[in-house]
Amino acid sequence: MSSPSAETPGAASRSGNLRASIDAGEMSRLQWIAVVMCTALNALDGYDVLVIAFTSSYVIKEFGLTSTEFGLLASAGLFGMAAGSLFLAPWADRFGRRAVILLCLALMTTGMLLAATAQTAQQLFWLRVLTGLGIGGLLASIGVITAEYSSAKWRGSTVSIQATGYPVGATFGGAIAAVLIEQYGWRSAFVFGGLVSFLMIPLVLRWLPESIDFLIARRPPRALERLNSLLRRMGREEVRELPAPTATETEVSGNVLRGLRRLFAAETGRSTLLIWSSFFLLMFSFYFIMSWTPRLLEVAGLSAQQGVQAGVWMNAGGIVGGSLFAALAVRHRLSSLTSAFLTLTASATIVFAFVLGEVIPAFLVAVAIGMLLVASMAGLYSLAPILYPAPVRTTGVGWAIGIGRIGAILAPTIAGVLGDSGWTTTQLYLAFALPLIAASVTAAALRK
Repeated sequence: MSSPSAETPGAASRSGNLRASIDAGEMSRLQWIAVVMCTALNALDGYDVLVIAFTSSYVIKEFGLTSTEFGLLASAGLFGMAAGSLFLAPWADRFGRRAVILLCLALMTTGMLLAATAQTAQQLFWLRVLTGLGIGGLLASIGVITAEYSSAKWRGSTVSIQATGYPVGATFGGAIAAVLIEQYGWRSAFVFGGLVSFLMIPLVLRWLPESIDFLIARRPPRALERLNSLLRRMGREEVRELPAPTATETEVSGNVLRGLRRLFAAETGRSTLLIWSSFFLLMFSFYFIMSWTPRLLEVAGLSAQQGVQAGVWMNAGGIVGGSLFAALAVRHRLSSLTSAFLTLTASATIVFAFVLGEVIPAFLVAVAIGMLLVASMAGLYSLAPILYPAPVRTTGVGWAIGIGRIGAILAPTIAGVLGDSGWTTTQLYLAFALPLIAASVTAAALRK
């Protein structure tokens, strides 16, 4: 991953041999535990996005919101996610992926539980921002840990498996939320989300390992002892000393701004612009579809309950899509595979625009869209970590996700404004299919 150190080639070689051993070796029990834990953490993102969509009709009614005002509220969590990815995630390259994940879980727990007590739309807005801040910092770190603990053969598949956590959280969490809302009101859905986030904290402390590449690159206290403990649990030979810092590690050590500049170095600058564009375009359409579909199906003639059910089934399709991408990633180039899924997603979105008012066709196409959207997202999450060296990997992934979240912020608000301006549901879905076509082009360009 990192380039060899000119000063101590032997030490750098040991670092390279260690990474090569993980890349070429079989996946140990510890490595699979890391993947499972990151998948479970990703489920919190899926639930959080769907909770505002599922409670939309109730929140609009209680606070008397227009479509534009609800669009702003739906974007609040996404605004927080962007800020977390851009400004919180880079600290994981300095203080550790695991430490930042724990901080993010505390923020998410606080935001969710307090959202259940919100008395005004303004209060709910800022509490959604707080929750999103934690999710944004969390996502970059779990993506990096999954990639770093995976062998080269399984890396694309394991990151895709981790991405399926999103629809799992949205589907099963959404189903639970639907029951809670029906029985106890919309606030109960936020209480449930807060409790689940809180319960993840002891599980992370017990089961989630710190990044090996972070221990080598940053050398925190007891780094050698912690590294050898992880190597023993992975069934690999221990090392006597940590490798000396590489040129990249020395350049960016302890300096977030230097890490950001490193994203535009000669060997990574082009990839940075392409992955940023891909995330922005995909998330622009992704969060419009996920945030607005339950409400727009109701506008098109379905009941509020049918709209919620369609949202659940859309995310159920995502579980299949992420699993399908994981299976295909073992044998196919990631960039080409991602581009193909993006093209199919755009096509399904266009079809959806013309079947919105018919229950069975709408549900079937919704499942297909969910499957293809999550597969496409899994592709980008798989691509991002392998573009950057270890010292700036979380920074690179975090900024890619953060730029994408800017698109996610804009989409629900723009959709609300267009809806208030007289755009039909069909016109909205046709318009939001266009960014998916553009994303397929930028993703395909990453293969070069």
